[in-house]
Amino acid sequence: MGFLKFISVQDVRLLAYGIQLFQQRLLKRLFFPASNCFCTTVKKNQLGELYVSEIQFNWTPQTKPWVFSDCRIMWFKSYRMTFACLSRMKIHRYPWTRLYSTSQTTVDSNEIKTFLALAHRWWDEQGVYAPLHSMNDLRVPFIRDNLLKTVAHHQPGKPLSGMKILDVGCGGGLLTEPLGRLGASVIGIDPVDENIKTAQHHKSFDPVLDKRIEYRACSLEEIVQETAETFDAVVASEVVEHVIDLETFIQCCCEVLKPGGSLFITTINKTQLSYALGIVFAEQIAGIVPKGTHTWEKFISPEKLESILESNGLSVQTVTGMLYNPLSGYWHWSENTSLNYAAHAVKSKAQEHPVPAEFVFKGETEELRDKDSTNPGVQEELKK
Repeated sequence: MGFLKFISVQDVRLLAYGIQLFQQRLLKRLFFPASNCFCTTVKKNQLGELYVSEIQFNWTPQTKPWVFSDCRIMWFKSYRMTFACLSRMKIHRYPWTRLYSTSQTTVDSNEIKTFLALAHRWWDEQGVYAPLHSMNDLRVPFIRDNLLKTVAHHQPGKPLSGMKILDVGCGGGLLTEPLGRLGASVIGIDPVDENIKTAQHHKSFDPVLDKRIEYRACSLEEIVQETAETFDAVVASEVVEHVIDLETFIQCCCEVLKPGGSLFITTINKTQLSYALGIVFAEQIAGIVPKGTHTWEKFISPEKLESILESNGLSVQTVTGMLYNPLSGYWHWSENTSLNYAAHAVKSKAQEHPVPAEFVFKGETEELRDKDSTNPGVQEELKK
């Protein structure tokens, strides 16, 4: 099964389509044995690309009635097993290769409309963003303490001095400002113009923050090229559950990080409990957050997030749960990650580009020919 490590996402999708098409043809033959039949195969052309090939032929099977039932049962079992296997398959690719994506951006236009309507309420500590204000009691120390592990010395009162941090999806600057007060140079980006205006207005009241913080109304992928390997840390707090292309988003986060840089993520797990409490209770019953703020299908489990991070050259250091008490309005850490959780990952300092096998074999052959051209044993090896 080692060859699975080198197939692309597109190849897997095409392979799955070929299997599904074949099974559909087979089921059709079971119900309509007198019609034309197709033989479906998945082949590879000279360029190494997979394609689906069909050959039409006539076939009238003489099968007893009870055999159809057995075949149908076998078909459905095969269908479930095939796609269960494909859904569990981990797609490996090298960190520097660009992801295959059908979308032009990671920004969801529907999410823009939701946050645009709330842009003026970011700094209302008793309003709809009260849980995010309270979350700073956990996420600010979480970011600070993990970053301080990477430096030998720091200034008292300004422990993050000299560090460059990118706050992705900064909103009104609820997390950007505390990081700036710790001494870091922070760039906060958000695709909603009104959010950036609110953040800039609030920053202007503090001259110190005005020098340390810069806000931009843009998406992450818009600044990837100009900020490649620029930041010591990237923060995406309560953001990944709102993007439409998570893998591209994580890849962009990795590209703007310096080697050895840290990525911090807080998000919501995809569980039945998160649907019951995070959407039904928090949005529809208690009104803790506005209706339509979250989409359960976009939630992601820690295991899947870790898989995406590792496939992009990021090593996960910490994953820990967070629980919110709506009565007290405070957050606290927990070993349970079934609702909210925080993750910290570090970009590898040196990524070695693997050499294709054909070049490895060619290089080994040339080396053997140069060093031991007179050795009969080597000559026999080269002939093989």
